[in-house]
Amino acid sequence: MLDQEHAGRPRTPGTATRGETVPTVPPPASTAADAVDVTALLERGRTLATPVLRAAVDRLAPPMDTVAAYHFGWIDAAGNPADGDGGKAVRPALAVLSAEVTGAAPEVGVPGAVAVELVHNFSLLHDDLMDGDEQRRHRDTVWKVHGPAQAILVGDALFALGNEVLLELGTVEAGRATRRLTTATRALIDGQAQDISYEHRDRVSVEECLEMEGNKTGALLACASSIGAVLGGAGDATADALERYGYHLGLAFQAVDDLLGIWGDPESTGKQTWSDLRQRKKSLPVVAALAAGGPASERLGEILAADAKSSDFANFSEAEFAARAALIEEAGGREWTADEARRQHAVAVQALDAVDMPDRVRVAFTALADFVVVRKR
Repeated sequence: MLDQEHAGRPRTPGTATRGETVPTVPPPASTAADAVDVTALLERGRTLATPVLRAAVDRLAPPMDTVAAYHFGWIDAAGNPADGDGGKAVRPALAVLSAEVTGAAPEVGVPGAVAVELVHNFSLLHDDLMDGDEQRRHRDTVWKVHGPAQAILVGDALFALGNEVLLELGTVEAGRATRRLTTATRALIDGQAQDISYEHRDRVSVEECLEMEGNKTGALLACASSIGAVLGGAGDATADALERYGYHLGLAFQAVDDLLGIWGDPESTGKQTWSDLRQRKKSLPVVAALAAGGPASERLGEILAADAKSSDFANFSEAEFAARAALIEEAGGREWTADEARRQHAVAVQALDAVDMPDRVRVAFTALADFVVVRKR
């Protein structure tokens, strides 16, 4: 069950501005990342997973194979080879690291890493279309370049490939891993459905928002954190503890994403300014600000209720979105969300105490958690 200590009133925020160069969530005085090269961990996951991922995408029928290659950043819109931004690669890093919990080589976790990455990108293709996002990773999204039909078809194909990559291993462990992946995928889809429905409501509770974000982001990170261990033969108790780590890490990850969705620098995030406000998302800073009470909270509620009825919302100026962001901050939504990211980070790291693993693996898990809460994109 999700811990509900978050239900208290947001506190008064600081005065930082959108596009700041400091981390979205200030780091603790000392982190595991001080002793671990997190960039190397992420690059290891990417390096191990990418050849298998590309081989899986090559199975797709034309033009889905080239559309998928564009989405992953391997080619540009004209079909020329490219070295695009393939994302942070947190999920592959977690999957290959979790294999080492069992004493297996990191390569044992590669099919799990690829399967999770395929499912994750299935969700991105569909989410971009549903949300109307025109930019991802500093370039046009698939639906914008290749059309909505291809975004839907390629997303569906990636989901199917994710299960195929695991099941073709033909082992008992692969069957267990596939079950966890499909359960996580169903939760992810539930979360997206909740997210869309919340955009049309005047009010969403903090508890509802956290449930949605636990489904939409936490479930797949939970799977990534355990799937390599499952492929390495770990029992359910170990896998469940690693899933708890990943679930709460996912909530921390999403809390930071919510901050970046309002105050992130477009040069770093690859998205429009005030992107979540443009989509009327009921993200954590918004929901926490509305729940806080006080003049700024009440004024924000009035404005957002009027926005929902406005026929001219798409033509709002930068200043109008900036004013809404300022009210969210004044009501305490920004600081509360940063605090929640830190709290979920602490719960995630604590979950590792239930797992017997080599010290270097434990430190690496902790370093990846530290990276998630201090990132800028």
